[in-house]
Amino acid sequence: MTSSTNNNNQTNITEVAEDKLVELRQKIDQVDGELLQLISNRAKLAKQVGEFKKTYANEVDSNPIFYRPEREAQVLKNIMKRNQASDSPISDEKMARLFREIMSVCLDLEAPQKIAFLGPVGTFTHAAALKHFGKASTTVPLTTITDVFREVEAGSAMYGVVPVENSSEGVVNHTLDGFLNSSLKIIGEVELPIHHNFLVARHTKIDSLSRIYSHQQSLAQCRHWLDVNYPNVERVQVSSNGEAARRLQHEWHSAAIAGDVAAAEYDLHKLHENIEDNPSNTTRFLIIGHEDIAPSGQDKTSILVSAHNKAGALIEILKPLSKHGVSMTSIETRPERPNKWAYVFFIDMEGHIEDTNVQAAIDEMRPMVRDLRVLGSYPQAVI
Repeated sequence: MTSSTNNNNQTNITEVAEDKLVELRQKIDQVDGELLQLISNRAKLAKQVGEFKKTYANEVDSNPIFYRPEREAQVLKNIMKRNQASDSPISDEKMARLFREIMSVCLDLEAPQKIAFLGPVGTFTHAAALKHFGKASTTVPLTTITDVFREVEAGSAMYGVVPVENSSEGVVNHTLDGFLNSSLKIIGEVELPIHHNFLVARHTKIDSLSRIYSHQQSLAQCRHWLDVNYPNVERVQVSSNGEAARRLQHEWHSAAIAGDVAAAEYDLHKLHENIEDNPSNTTRFLIIGHEDIAPSGQDKTSILVSAHNKAGALIEILKPLSKHGVSMTSIETRPERPNKWAYVFFIDMEGHIEDTNVQAAIDEMRPMVRDLRVLGSYPQAVI
């Protein structure tokens, strides 16, 4: 076979491949057009829902509720279930995240959502807010957890996002304390895997690094990796990972440890990804608001219990849960200020307050304690 023949064969193969690519791209363009129309149709329906709620509210003189956590949880779970049945190459969670953003845009058409979160911008709490409400929501960073509670209580923000516990570091006491003096309710939860990145700026001189910024917990969670890779570089604690990322804008000899949101927010490069010592490290966040949430089919209920100061009080309180088959998922204790040696218990359990067994267990607890407040029944984290 001559070289000329080989060249002709190669040319024919290239032409066939290019024709196939053109055909596939045309099919993608067609599907894109169909998707565009379907998303547009969904958005129009969302606007109609919003208009109906506003009209209905005017008729009955009440404030309409646009964000329905139980409805969104049901939609996302249904999407993941249908995705499994469709033999899709996209994972269930990634498919749900796509729909989460579509739903976020549609909700914004109904009524823009203002979400307060423990800031600054670029923190994991910021990432949790975006994960739960989507990028079409308006997120507002606040300095303290107390500020988040206050902003939502005053109606300046519709909802708030605050951290409550980390699988490595434990409970966030400031969040639990926030409920002691607040009438706000828990309306949702977010579980966020905590992945730390080693970030540098475009102008960073990597060979001349002299300090690494991060929050003290992040530095602790990456201690082994840092000991191995940057044992002689100073580690500087700052107020948040967002603040660590921000500082790189003006320094050429520094790096930061922070998450994906901080990297995107401050246009930083991930020199190393997922450097945490514990890859299963996860933080749970709570969504706080004013309204009661209807059952979604897979819920949690959180209660605050003020016990009598006597021996065996806690054991007595927990017996109704076992009696009625209610699974407790966590319990935390906080001092009941200003009372000396008095404590309150924060208890999370599976199920909704409208479930017969949950209601029976709580009703049986009430006579045993000085005070019992249902902080909320809400959908379990979906994605």
